[in-house]
Amino acid sequence: MGHYAAYGSNLDPARMRAYCPHSPMVGVGWVEGWRLTFAGEGDMGWEGAVTTIVESPGDRVFVSLYDVHPWDAAQLDEVEGVTAGAYQKLTVRVSTLEGEFSAWVYVFDGYEGGMPTAWYLSEIANAAEKAGAPDDYVADLRQRPTRTSSPEV
Repeated sequence: MGHYAAYGSNLDPARMRAYCPHSPMVGVGWVEGWRLTFAGEGDMGWEGAVTTIVESPGDRVFVSLYDVHPWDAAQLDEVEGVTAGAYQKLTVRVSTLEGEFSAWVYVFDGYEGGMPTAWYLSEIANAAEKAGAPDDYVADLRQRPTRTSSPEV
């Protein structure tokens, strides 16, 4: 099994369980030297930009750490857009209270820029909250600019 560090809507363990039922959440942590951003607005066939991370000294990204079973790995790659060529897998170091772990992340294979929809940003902030992200991190997420004024359901 390998470790996957989720930083977007996959921060939510219930969401991950829906398509990776054999891959438990094993903790939370930070990917140091990276920042959460958005990319690919208009490239993915939906209204707003998608979540990604980019290298950025001095910044950090809150993540949920999952122990991904081989039975779930191909499904996760497909859901995250690797098989379609939209995202690529990179290995990063994750700092947790238990120590450092090597884990993979999915990074958008394209330009940084664009804004998410309010609904999508709300999903990410809610997922971060469910995973136990610090209040200031969640508040920062909720204050980011969006393409739409309020979350639509």
